[in-house]
Amino acid sequence: MAWNEPGGSGGKDPWGQRKKDQGPPDLDQIVRNIQRRLGKVFGGGSGGAGGGHMGRFSFSAILIAAAVLWLVSGFYMIRQGERGVVLEFGRSVQVTQAGLHWHIPFPVEKVDKVNVQRVYVVQIGYRSSDRAGGSRKVPDESQMLTSDENIVDIELAIQYKIKDPADYLFNVRDPTETIIQGAQSAVREVVGQNKMNFVLTDGRNVVAQDTQTLLQKILDKYHTGIHIVTVRMQDARPPQQVTAAFEDAVKAREDEQRLKDEAQAYANDVIPRAKGAAARLVLEAQGYQASVIARAEGDASRFGQIVTQYDKAPEVTRERLYLQTMQKVLGDTTKVFVDLPRGNNVIYLPLNKIVGKSGTAAGSAGTPQPLPEPGTAVQPGSPGQSSINDSLRGRGR
Repeated sequence: MAWNEPGGSGGKDPWGQRKKDQGPPDLDQIVRNIQRRLGKVFGGGSGGAGGGHMGRFSFSAILIAAAVLWLVSGFYMIRQGERGVVLEFGRSVQVTQAGLHWHIPFPVEKVDKVNVQRVYVVQIGYRSSDRAGGSRKVPDESQMLTSDENIVDIELAIQYKIKDPADYLFNVRDPTETIIQGAQSAVREVVGQNKMNFVLTDGRNVVAQDTQTLLQKILDKYHTGIHIVTVRMQDARPPQQVTAAFEDAVKAREDEQRLKDEAQAYANDVIPRAKGAAARLVLEAQGYQASVIARAEGDASRFGQIVTQYDKAPEVTRERLYLQTMQKVLGDTTKVFVDLPRGNNVIYLPLNKIVGKSGTAAGSAGTPQPLPEPGTAVQPGSPGQSSINDSLRGRGR
């Protein structure tokens, strides 16, 4: 009889074992077996009903304590100047500010802390050495071509901060290398648009500013979460092979600028003087013009008044005009010759000696007295009367 044929005697299988009743497993029995085993591990023993209840209580307490510890491990602190990036199964779900926060503990979520206030420095064209205090050049980064086909050696120091922690952590693999590559691209483009003299002299700040602007655009395009604080040009010089010639060119430019400054200073000194002299001449000419016009107007007015008087007394006016004219002509003369109409003698009057002897008459003799106006009474014996009498005698009257 085969072993699997039914109907064996006594319900036994071919090996002589009685078949057990086939049915679903007893779950309570399974739980009791697990509790019994845990009780043995934690000292519960395999006693009776009391030992079973103690094992069940110990297992529940362990589970509760483990759950509490797991939940408590989700608390984390973010310091001032930091940001916390919460990752849920490796995906960014939240950026937290400074303070105490909670997240679902590991392995569901974890937190990466990023310092957003620290200023990082990236060097282009050189690498500084903290131990020796010097620096090491990197020619592949520093040498570049200008628009006039000259080679310049430029060293830059770039300072940056993190403005978006999530982009900084997930969008770039190596932020420092990304900045180096982007800075090289930006500075080569800016230098390639300018001439060598401009880059090495007056255009350093312009090159640095344009490089910063272009580099920021590149980093924003790739969503790196990096903010460029400043780009400083540490050094800019020609290659070592042409340094001597370039220094001579720089000295020549300095001499040119010095001469220009001296010429400008001379011009600033001479031009105001010339303008002042010109203004003075103009004012003098205007004053002379005003005096001539005033004199002419006065002469015209005087002539009009003389004409009026001439119409009233022609003889007296003519005599007066003659005397005034002679007085004006002979007023400064110190010698007078009188030609008598009768006789061959010429009378010589040394007025200067006569005036010198007469101290009182010096003023009157040295300075001829003007004739009185027409119609003015002349007292006998006065200087005016004497002058008139002398003049009349001189004319043969």
